[in-house]
Amino acid sequence: MIRRPPRSTQSRSSAASDVYKRQVHGGSEDEDDEIEDIPHDKIKQKTAQRGAVSAEVYGVWNKKEDFKPRVIKKTDEQKKRITARLSQAFMFSALEDKDREVIINAFEEKRFKKGQYVIQQGQEGDELYVVESGTLKCLKKFPGDTEPRYLKTYQPGESFGELALLYNAPRAATIQAENDCLLYALDRGCFNNIVKEAAIKKRQRYDDFLQRVDILQSMDPYERSKIGDAVKTVKFKKGDYVVKLGDTGNTFYFVEDGEAVATKPLQAGGKAEVVYEYKGGDYFGELSLLRNIPRQANIIAKTDLTLVCLDRDQFTRLLGPLEDILRRNFTRYEKYM
Repeated sequence: MIRRPPRSTQSRSSAASDVYKRQVHGGSEDEDDEIEDIPHDKIKQKTAQRGAVSAEVYGVWNKKEDFKPRVIKKTDEQKKRITARLSQAFMFSALEDKDREVIINAFEEKRFKKGQYVIQQGQEGDELYVVESGTLKCLKKFPGDTEPRYLKTYQPGESFGELALLYNAPRAATIQAENDCLLYALDRGCFNNIVKEAAIKKRQRYDDFLQRVDILQSMDPYERSKIGDAVKTVKFKKGDYVVKLGDTGNTFYFVEDGEAVATKPLQAGGKAEVVYEYKGGDYFGELSLLRNIPRQANIIAKTDLTLVCLDRDQFTRLLGPLEDILRRNFTRYEKYM
């Protein structure tokens, strides 16, 4: 298997690739290490043929050609289905609305029968796939094995095939349909020019902000970067309710820009009063997630508000090391509970 160099010595292209991979796989690298067993000589051979995916430097003497994405005609129903699946796939979470529209137009529907191979280990790859319906098994033959090993099953909403595009390398595993499947295929050009670029831009956008969040100061840059890959942005107008007292809480929020207030009645039947104020770099929502209790206050946008958020699973996985600190900080709420 490929051994990653220490982060301090990684090239810009390798670091960019890692950015993308962490976003696609939700920060987990164990599975990547199993599937991504790509021989060095294959990577070099493919790179010589096509040029590195992310190492290309563009400037005055090397201008990047204008990219013209393909457009495959679709019905409104097809676009609706693809949009729904993209909302479930990690790799597309960083896309802006206009880029998402380009990607939707570029996807091609492909159907596979039970037992049919979608991709095979060692073959060249020019497409990645998003599963609309059916399930597919991932198999990989490791050195010394006589038969391929089962690694995982891909379910609707999941995606695969991006590693060959990302590294200009042969397919690292075999994907076989377990039943009749409908997949959406995206070509190499759209992947490299839109999807991967969006992931890298997202990292750059959040890096500076997350470094200013006090609660994250004890995390190393790599741990913090995994949060940056996973978060999503939500916006609220002045006066909007972000959460309401008594609601079930499944989301944790950082304030990126703007101000918010927490309100709740301090006496039974009383009028809701402001009990806490939030500004850029503050966070809220952890009480419900850590104690598994309903929301303990209303959170209302005092100004136009931009938040970045993590869902319950991401919160547990990425902020688990900070749980003791978060619990110690409960004291700021005690007099209002």
